[in-house]
Amino acid sequence: MSPNQAFQRALMPDAQSSKAAIHEFIALAHAVDVAAFIERLEPVQALQHLRSLDLAKKTAVFAYLDLSSQVAFSNLLPHDELASVASLMASDKQVDLFNQLEPAKQQQLLQDLGEEQRNDIRRLSAYAEKTAGALMCCEYVTLAANLRAKEAIAQLRQEAPEKETIYRSYIIDSDRKLIGALRLHTLILAADDKPIMALMETDPVKVGLNDSQEAVAHVINRYDLTAVPVVDENDRLVGIVTHDDAADAMQQETTEDFHKTGTVEPLMQSVMKASMRLLYKKRIVWLALLIFGNLISGAGLALFEETILAYVALVFFLPLLIDSSGNAGSQSATLMVRAMATGDVVLSDWRKLILRELAIALALGLTMAALVFPVGLMRGGTEIATVVALTMILVVMVGSIVGLSLPFLLHKLKLDPATASGPLVTTIADAVGVIVYFSIATALLNI
Repeated sequence: MSPNQAFQRALMPDAQSSKAAIHEFIALAHAVDVAAFIERLEPVQALQHLRSLDLAKKTAVFAYLDLSSQVAFSNLLPHDELASVASLMASDKQVDLFNQLEPAKQQQLLQDLGEEQRNDIRRLSAYAEKTAGALMCCEYVTLAANLRAKEAIAQLRQEAPEKETIYRSYIIDSDRKLIGALRLHTLILAADDKPIMALMETDPVKVGLNDSQEAVAHVINRYDLTAVPVVDENDRLVGIVTHDDAADAMQQETTEDFHKTGTVEPLMQSVMKASMRLLYKKRIVWLALLIFGNLISGAGLALFEETILAYVALVFFLPLLIDSSGNAGSQSATLMVRAMATGDVVLSDWRKLILRELAIALALGLTMAALVFPVGLMRGGTEIATVVALTMILVVMVGSIVGLSLPFLLHKLKLDPATASGPLVTTIADAVGVIVYFSIATALLNI
């Protein structure tokens, strides 16, 4: 039976068959699948299954659990058993867990771990969040510059079980300054007596301790690296960031950006596990703030009350026009936020982009005006159709410029550009659309 079939049987409602299937599944399945299954269970039952595993698999399963689940299990496991599991985890994973524990639990864990791991945790946990220092791990291979290929391979063979990756080794001098990098493939194919100085890549790609995790992920992706070395201000090697850790960090960043585009504050755990109270807190702040933006639209309607009473047909087109403005703005904002996140666009590009966006928005506005003009003729005659068409052109242009500019403005203010998407752009575009629409109507209809 395949692990997937065992997983499906483990979810069966029949108690006896489910119990047997669970044991079969846990025995067969990869650690990541066992972790996914355990997270579906009630805490007491999940803890029983986790503790039934041997230490190696228990650690592997624990490492694949969601961070919030790791914290929950850490509070349930005996402190010595937690220390046994944590001691086998990679240093970056240890620090992620350590930073989420209560102070008393942190102190107990430090006491239970060995001195070297205690020092690594203290050092790594001191770096700012979302930087290379916070993301890096300490399990990497360094080689002295005077080694030959045969000696280097012997050292790798001895150190490999304790390292995060051995596919790339780093050559350092007596002061731990990074002077080169050596691929495992190159080393294996070299003659035994070949000096590694002749095999290594000089001036390897590297990142600094305070570089953002987005910048680190960009470097790894750009240069197709399995890991990138992290150096301090003196160019001394202090750690590495692996491609999978960078990918996990970027997945987290992408999730946060999706939340922000909907004006939801970042959620550090899964939606399924989040309490109703937490979800309420994450959503209410922006919804409350956007009320005041919507009040501008209401004030605009009140300001043009006479125009509305004289030409009731104008109301029919109001949702269409302000939605078109908001939609155009959201499109522009989405394009800019993504382009800024990938490094395709920088702050200095705004002037160049604004002119291009004006031309594109004008073309879009003219096309949409042509589509809506016949509807205006049918509902209110030539005058109403003209007002609606002109408004469509202007509000699409305004919405597009607002959507393009807000990410740049937020970036300039050291805020996350992702906040500019979705409801925020739409609220601004709606308010401007109402005022533009009825201003044009009042002017052209001689009210």
